[in-house]
Amino acid sequence: MLTPVRNRVRAAALALSAVAALTFHTASTTGAAAAPAAAKQGPTSVAYVEVNNNSMLNVGKYTLANGGGNVFDVAVIFAANINYDTGTKTAYLHFNENVRRVLDNAATEIRPLQQKGIKVVLSVLGNHQGAGFANFTSQGAASAFAKQLSDTVAEYGLDGVDFDDEYAEYGNNGTAQPNDSSFVHLVTALRANMPDKIISLYNIGPAASRLSYGGVDVSAEFDYAWNPYYGTWQVPGIALPKSKLSPAAVEIGRTSRSASADLARRTVDGGYGVYLTYNLDGTDRSADISAFTRELYGSDAVRTS
Repeated sequence: MLTPVRNRVRAAALALSAVAALTFHTASTTGAAAAPAAAKQGPTSVAYVEVNNNSMLNVGKYTLANGGGNVFDVAVIFAANINYDTGTKTAYLHFNENVRRVLDNAATEIRPLQQKGIKVVLSVLGNHQGAGFANFTSQGAASAFAKQLSDTVAEYGLDGVDFDDEYAEYGNNGTAQPNDSSFVHLVTALRANMPDKIISLYNIGPAASRLSYGGVDVSAEFDYAWNPYYGTWQVPGIALPKSKLSPAAVEIGRTSRSASADLARRTVDGGYGVYLTYNLDGTDRSADISAFTRELYGSDAVRTS
């Protein structure tokens, strides 16, 4: 994505348990009951996976040496797109071949994670076509896109949706510029459609700064919000409790281990409830991951086959 954000490869306190941190709207509806994860005290750990290059199953391969709990609590499929149909002049949800592969093979790509107690969320990203979360021109149009999102969650047994307002290129194809009502209508409709699922915010772009309209503030509808700048510390500017925020953001394998450890330490010391990571790949990243798990959970990470 943007160079300081992701380079197109995207550049919580100990009193919170991962199970407790995931109860903010996250009742499971995946059909098969998930096996309870081993108890883990500490912030919720999130892993974005670039499915164009890597397997979602990598998220489930890391456990804590002390106690055996999952390192990661939320796995994010990166990414579906919001596209624009120039004929009908409407936004629609698009899956490239790699996202489609993950969804169509949910039994082998998604369910194994959920059966370990890991939530699986679909990230949605702009695609240079002018369609974005911030430029729906009517409540009806926003609600229609929200239905596409919630229908996808239901169809594939997902645990929620992540909004990432990058690369929309508002104005392309004659589309509107961002307005104040669009994202409020979209989030309101999506929450009504899926009251018990995760809605998370990658805190960037016009949508992230337009959370209130007509006396309605949708901040409280989000389960999580996180810093989008990898290797940095930045508290998301949204009215949520610390338990739902990740001021830390790291890119696994690119953010130094010392920086990852420092950001994890600040997360715990500051009482924040979430720790965000990006670009988990198929390489054995035990050492990189242990750098932050020692600070978050008092344990090294172990990679299993």
